[in-house]
Amino acid sequence: MKILFQTIWLTILMRFNICKILLSAILVIVSALSVNAKTYLLSVGICDYSSFFSQINNLLLPVKDANAIINLYAHNASVDYVVLTDRKATRSNILRAMNKLYTLAGDDDRIVFFFSGHGYSGGICASDTILDYSDIKKSLAKVKSKSKILFVDACRSGSFRKYDEKKGVSHSDSESILFLASRNNENSIERRDMKNGFFTEYLVKGLKGNADSNRDRKITTKELFDFVSSRVAIQSNGLQHPVMWGNFNDSTIIIEW
Repeated sequence: MKILFQTIWLTILMRFNICKILLSAILVIVSALSVNAKTYLLSVGICDYSSFFSQINNLLLPVKDANAIINLYAHNASVDYVVLTDRKATRSNILRAMNKLYTLAGDDDRIVFFFSGHGYSGGICASDTILDYSDIKKSLAKVKSKSKILFVDACRSGSFRKYDEKKGVSHSDSESILFLASRNNENSIERRDMKNGFFTEYLVKGLKGNADSNRDRKITTKELFDFVSSRVAIQSNGLQHPVMWGNFNDSTIIIEW
């Protein structure tokens, strides 16, 4: 009887300890999930400019560009995203989406803005009118997140850097990365036989892992810039040179797999 009692008691203790271990493990997992940073992504692509000025031609690939970025990030459950394409991508809709989506981000979260379409020296072209870089900066200034990434695949997008320099913007308040498809006097090129524009083509390939030169499953700013810029320059026969600008260092991680 005594042996039977001891056996039952040991079984209860073992089960209790297993439950404690399982509970501890669950708490660790929940805690880890609760502190994981989220990413808030707005992806914009405009091919159809027919409601804009008649002088602006339509484009071939920006909608595919915007969807390629969404497909890249959407596999991750910690990513919330909005995509705006063609006539939905009006100036007011873009700014409204930025304000609504990015205000959800906390200090430790990251915001990502992607745009593919027409650009000019001083801003980008929404589907109905222009959108100055100053307006984009104002929207981003309201965001709590200390980590901001902007990918802009548009002609003369390097003028965003020129705008910052002119205004004396130092980006010292947060980690900000502006990866721009072309210099301020260059076009951003697309070609009918490609899936995406030159910049987006290699941006997506790089972020998928091709830029991971040391194979640590982390894509840094230097790795991504080196991969994209060299290939875009070759693909464009030296006519297009991406620009990276902001507050970061070479080892700043853009995406981790």
